[in-house]
Amino acid sequence: MSNSCADSTERSYWVKTMLRIADPVLSALASRKLRATMPVENKKEEQLQYSHLEAFGRTLVGISAWLETPAQNAEEEQQRLHYGELARAALDAGTDPESPDFLNFSQGMQPIVDTAFLANAILRAPNTLWHQLDGRVQANLAKAMKATRTRKPVFSNWLLFAAMTETALRFMGEDWDPMRIDFALKQHEQWYLGDGMYGDGPAYHADYYNSFVIQPMLVDIIEHVSDHYEDWAALRKSFIARAQRFAVVQERSISPEGTFPVIGRSLAYRFGAFQSLAQTALRGELPAELVPAQVRCALGAVIRRLIEAPGTFDEEGWLRIGLCGHQPELGEAYISTGSLYLCTAVFLPLGLTADDAFWQGGDTPWTSQKVWSGAPVVIDKAL
Repeated sequence: MSNSCADSTERSYWVKTMLRIADPVLSALASRKLRATMPVENKKEEQLQYSHLEAFGRTLVGISAWLETPAQNAEEEQQRLHYGELARAALDAGTDPESPDFLNFSQGMQPIVDTAFLANAILRAPNTLWHQLDGRVQANLAKAMKATRTRKPVFSNWLLFAAMTETALRFMGEDWDPMRIDFALKQHEQWYLGDGMYGDGPAYHADYYNSFVIQPMLVDIIEHVSDHYEDWAALRKSFIARAQRFAVVQERSISPEGTFPVIGRSLAYRFGAFQSLAQTALRGELPAELVPAQVRCALGAVIRRLIEAPGTFDEEGWLRIGLCGHQPELGEAYISTGSLYLCTAVFLPLGLTADDAFWQGGDTPWTSQKVWSGAPVVIDKAL
């Protein structure tokens, strides 16, 4: 296994890996065969009714930034256009009540979560995933998203799921509920613990939910709604500053070998644990001490370390439960095959063009590589 990220093929490796993960989901749903072909590995039978929306919403949330940005390489651009078409066909198949793959937006609690990931994808790729849809699909999609309103989210990071869906509905020109957004934003202010870290609800949890959900959704929500109320606008600066501090924490947690602490729940989301760092890179907001190329190399090392582990995929190319290969014991009761696709969130920097500083420059050691080789390193300090 090579940790090299110096050659010109690094971006193509990221694209190839992202599409290896995403293709089975998007191809099956676009052809209305997701339910017929996706294997569902689970602990609880009830997860079967949720797993297909999970797979779709989570795949899109990671691939969306790439779908939205025209590629400078002709081959990559051809791929981007192809997968954009697949994504739109999949949106049609998943929201058409007559489709055999009509997804579950209305039964049980889990759809609150994955409708929000779908909503976040639309906000990250508004042209590809909204403006290019025909009116019939737009109407079906809006109706499906509104179907989640019949249940209330859990008093935790779940508040952001309801808020994200309403934020997307506002963008789509639909009726939206400012109170669901306000409650989520203000409550997370109450749950802020300091030094770029939020509690997940009233208690602190040692896990990756600041990156799986909290930091990315706070930033994306506030970017779309801060113009609506002055008290929302006043939150924007601190949300971004906290995400930047958290990006430093995330980068420093990546070992010289491309591993990271095995802490907390939902480890089967694999390198989705680094969505917040990836998003901060995508937004061009990395703090000065994080050279974009070192973040590329650090994330690339994690991607290689995990994706190349034997047993990560089944024979048909679907992800299997685990962190480093197939480790079904790492799947909580709420984890099923569809859940695993949140790993795509690490690929957000593919929304940056190939000439961006993130993709330029040779091998650049990340912080832990420098520290443990005795090289000079920037001293860390709290926010």
